[in-house]
Amino acid sequence: MATPTQSALAKLPLPAKIGVGAAFSAVVMFAYWFIFYSDVASNIVGAEQQKKTLHDQMAQQQQAQATYFADRGELALREQRARELNKVLPPEAEEDAFLSSVQQASNVAGIDLKGYAPIAEVPLAFYSKIPMKIDLTGKFHQIAKFAYELGKVDRVINVENIELSEPTLVGDEVVLKGKCLATAFHAVAPAAPRGGSPAAAAPAAITAAAPGGGTK
Repeated sequence: MATPTQSALAKLPLPAKIGVGAAFSAVVMFAYWFIFYSDVASNIVGAEQQKKTLHDQMAQQQQAQATYFADRGELALREQRARELNKVLPPEAEEDAFLSSVQQASNVAGIDLKGYAPIAEVPLAFYSKIPMKIDLTGKFHQIAKFAYELGKVDRVINVENIELSEPTLVGDEVVLKGKCLATAFHAVAPAAPRGGSPAAAAPAAITAAAPGGGTK
């Protein structure tokens, strides 16, 4: 009977077998790393870089959005303040609106508005006066309420130089003739400095207190 032939690996001593096994395992691990791990690792690095780029772009977009909303809010606030200022001190004379306020106040107070006479506008540095002489009749408390109602109007309107005369007894009440001067105001743009450009004459925001006096 023939003796089985041993392979070359079987003839190697144990340390050599261990070395061969280790070398084979190293080759397998290197092949795995080269074929699979290196490709996956490069994909992971690329994904991380893309993630960082997207994160930076998102941060920039969020910052731009926050700046936009802040600017829009500030613009809305400025527009609201401008509207409120225009109610108190309009940019134009608006004499019809002034007269309408006088008539409305007279109706609420119950006085008899006998007549009114606008006077020439009086220009000042930052605003102009629009005076109006008023003749009226009514009871004392009605005349006082008329001045009070004009003082409640959004626009600045002063009532001054009130003169009461000719008290007349009507029933149990005393009716008076009255005269007064009602004055409204409107804003004006400051004059351009000599030698300045037209842009320098642009209207500036009036932060000073509105013209005082009277009942306002």
